[in-house]
Amino acid sequence: MHIDAIFTNARIRTLDPERPFAHSIGTLGGRIVGFDDDLHGLDADRIVDLGGQPVLPGFHDAHHHLSLTGFRLASLNLRPGAVNSLAELYDAVREHADGLAPDAWVRGAGYDQNFLEDHPTAEALDRAAGGRPVLLEHVSGHMLVANTRAFELAGYPRREGYPDIAGGSIPRDADGRPRGLLQESAMGPINALVRPVELDEVQRNLQLASDQALSYGLTSVTEPGVGEIRVVGNSPLDYHAYQTAVEQRMLRVRTTLMPYITVLHPFEDLPDKDVLGLDLGIRTGLGDDMLRVGPVKIVADGSFIGRSAAMHACFHGEADNFGVLLHEPSQLRDYIVGAHRVGWTVATHAIGDRAITHVLDAVEEAQRIAPRPDVRHRIEHFALASDLDIARAARLGVIPVPQGVFLSDFGDGMAAAVAEDRRDDIYRVKSLADAGIVLNGSTDSPISDANPLVSLRDMVLRRTGSGAVLGERERISIDEAVRAYTYGSAYAVGQELSKGTLKVGMLADFIALSDDLYSIPAERIAEQEVTATVVGGAVEFGDVG
Repeated sequence: MHIDAIFTNARIRTLDPERPFAHSIGTLGGRIVGFDDDLHGLDADRIVDLGGQPVLPGFHDAHHHLSLTGFRLASLNLRPGAVNSLAELYDAVREHADGLAPDAWVRGAGYDQNFLEDHPTAEALDRAAGGRPVLLEHVSGHMLVANTRAFELAGYPRREGYPDIAGGSIPRDADGRPRGLLQESAMGPINALVRPVELDEVQRNLQLASDQALSYGLTSVTEPGVGEIRVVGNSPLDYHAYQTAVEQRMLRVRTTLMPYITVLHPFEDLPDKDVLGLDLGIRTGLGDDMLRVGPVKIVADGSFIGRSAAMHACFHGEADNFGVLLHEPSQLRDYIVGAHRVGWTVATHAIGDRAITHVLDAVEEAQRIAPRPDVRHRIEHFALASDLDIARAARLGVIPVPQGVFLSDFGDGMAAAVAEDRRDDIYRVKSLADAGIVLNGSTDSPISDANPLVSLRDMVLRRTGSGAVLGERERISIDEAVRAYTYGSAYAVGQELSKGTLKVGMLADFIALSDDLYSIPAERIAEQEVTATVVGGAVEFGDVG
């Protein structure tokens, strides 16, 4: 028998309990055909010597905004560390603007007011940008700041007359004009000025993000929300953009796409007007190993660090702030039930405990109306969850998708946002496993950097940026964290039969590392490097063999 490749001289941890370790792996047609003794007597086009390095299944980020990650990689970087004060932010905007055409947009992303004195303002950005329109995205993606010129282009000269928008928040000055900050739904009219995004720009962004993902050992990602330009999509032609990027090998990481809920529609020619879907009955699962339709995405509330997540109790120190629901509970229920009834898996962003309650209510109603015992509906983030919330999610078969890396990036700010007796309920992980829920791993890139090694460290240590431990009882082992970032993330999109572990017949997706994550102190996990990333038996990153 002649095969494509044999990768040898490696310390392979397969995560398959029937064959947990190996030193060689053979591939044919993008899949694994054998290990070690299975390969004796076989010829291969390539023999790749991995130099004794540890090997794991490829990482899979269960919640990763690929195109937005690429956009931010190409934009003015305003993340903490790049700018550490408002003065530095305005200087960065000024320097960037000076290199642009007089009417060009100044686009930046990643600022976090928790590391600055406050949010930027429209008037200060006016002075910095030299008359150009400015749009700065908050690190959370749930807020932006625009300057006066941007408001003018949206039809609101001098920032006058900008309306209140349901599901949004707009801080205003004494004259009633927006100060520049727009939250949640209120961002819509400004975002509409820069969307839809041109196909070539989307593909450039995807290539940048794909290259970064492969360098981080990501062989698969789940992209949470495409097709809706008023929320997180680039264009109504998003699937076409991704498919073209795959065909042109600009996108080389396996991608599961979540269309946004408003892309779905009722069917006028069906007697049942309450179901929601795409023409021809296209739904979750259609596609191939490189590009697949995943769950439908809904955003139920705001963000934790922006203090706009929908909470049962007010944010700490803000007696009137209970966050915002982006949809009334009845509308949320109609969305979830309508998509569920025609075969969609539903993934709903719910950060605050009030939003989580409404999502679980809707899922329970959907299952009552149209039982689907094997469906894996999801709650993205599941950031502030009680024991009751976890038990209920487990009973309903709902998969929470939390982000471990948020603990080091935003943990101190999140802890300060809630009462002390709720701080251990933030981004819980161990309790999910104890309830029988299959864990997964994700970063919400570019909200946090996509490097899985940082996230793995944080899932194990749960230390905030200040070094405090947030929710010590929620720590998990490195083995649990690695399994979450491989098998668990594949399970969360129903793909665990083809990836997430290394066994015969599975996709040949694996990575080599500079050291064995299982044998080093947890503090050193994030220091390690991915030395090679293999997708479908092809080395897509690294110089090996």
